[in-house]
Amino acid sequence: MAAIAAAEAGVRDVHILEATPEPLHKVLISGGGRCNVTHACWDPRALAGHYPRGTRALRGPFSRFAAGDAVGWFDDHGLELVQEADGRMFPRANRSTAVIEVLRRAAANAGVTLHTGVALKDAAVLPEGGFRLGLRVSGAEHAACSAPITCQRLVLATGSHPSGRRLAAQLGHGLVPPVPSLFTLALAKESLGELAGLVVDPVELELQVPPAEAGGLVERFRQVGPLLITHWGMSGPATLRLTAFAARALHAASYKVELTVRWSGGKDRAQLDALFTEARREQARRQLANWRPWPELPRRLWLYLLAQAGVDPSLRWADLSKAGQRQLVDALLGSRYRVSGRGPFGEEFVTAGGIPLGEVNLATMESRHCPGLHLVGELLDVDGITGGFNFQHCWTSGWLAGQALATI
Repeated sequence: MAAIAAAEAGVRDVHILEATPEPLHKVLISGGGRCNVTHACWDPRALAGHYPRGTRALRGPFSRFAAGDAVGWFDDHGLELVQEADGRMFPRANRSTAVIEVLRRAAANAGVTLHTGVALKDAAVLPEGGFRLGLRVSGAEHAACSAPITCQRLVLATGSHPSGRRLAAQLGHGLVPPVPSLFTLALAKESLGELAGLVVDPVELELQVPPAEAGGLVERFRQVGPLLITHWGMSGPATLRLTAFAARALHAASYKVELTVRWSGGKDRAQLDALFTEARREQARRQLANWRPWPELPRRLWLYLLAQAGVDPSLRWADLSKAGQRQLVDALLGSRYRVSGRGPFGEEFVTAGGIPLGEVNLATMESRHCPGLHLVGELLDVDGITGGFNFQHCWTSGWLAGQALATI
């Protein structure tokens, strides 16, 4: 995006150094191979609220290039995006290769030169301005490209790869240590395994993270939304959003925390008591196993809660004791589980951390420490929740950097 924006704005001799054989691999695998390009959140201020790191700082950049601008940009370049019910936006072709084709075609049409198998090994500032770049190449066909080159401006767009952080440090930047973000939660072995595969929507999740130092306050993080129960613990949008906002606190606590799940679908105690009273009256002869307090409560979950409360599922509703009802209502309003760590596959989507935002002019993405250097995307200490927000920040920061290159 940075290269295309610069070249389309009139910058000549724009080159992309791509270490891998094929660019845009992260686009290819995103969204299950469909690529969630952005999110239908049209207000820049509301859009910025979806970034655990960068909420306030991103209001300015999004005032210049936000989700609507991204949709328009892709449409102008031949890619129509369609909105799904939850706000996520995908290419109408429903495949990530359509996004890659548009970006590569736009780069070629703008005159951008792509060098694959060529990595940036080191960068040094020249006395007269600009940069001397040391390259590392792969494959015999690139042997002639291994000599150092010079450039007037340099954009680092290396994502969470350590090479980008190392290069930024060479050029005078600090680092907020990266930690995983947007990941699933593993629960203690006795928790919820028999409910694997069940989706419950909505649920409210609350994490209580103990203080890192004696005398500190317990940190609490809450999210509401769909929950997927897995054989190891919890996944789904609510879990991913929760871990994004709690990423640093969870890392500090070594991921050993307590999780409270409210299965009540937003109902309070009075509403639940009323539903139980109605069931006692209207379904008096039915067994508890055959009638749930409200129809949207999954049967598997209801049977699980009965077992956890020690209530016989063959009991008739008319015979449910007040103590039994109280235990069930308590469980629906707040079942507690022990988190034992992150999900087992190391499948976190992004990292929290990177170059501190205070070290970058967010209007141009130019370094405040090294003139001529621009830093974009996940290399910065910015990360969004799931739903297209991380790509949106990439489009925004890349476009701003490209525009800035054209104003030299």
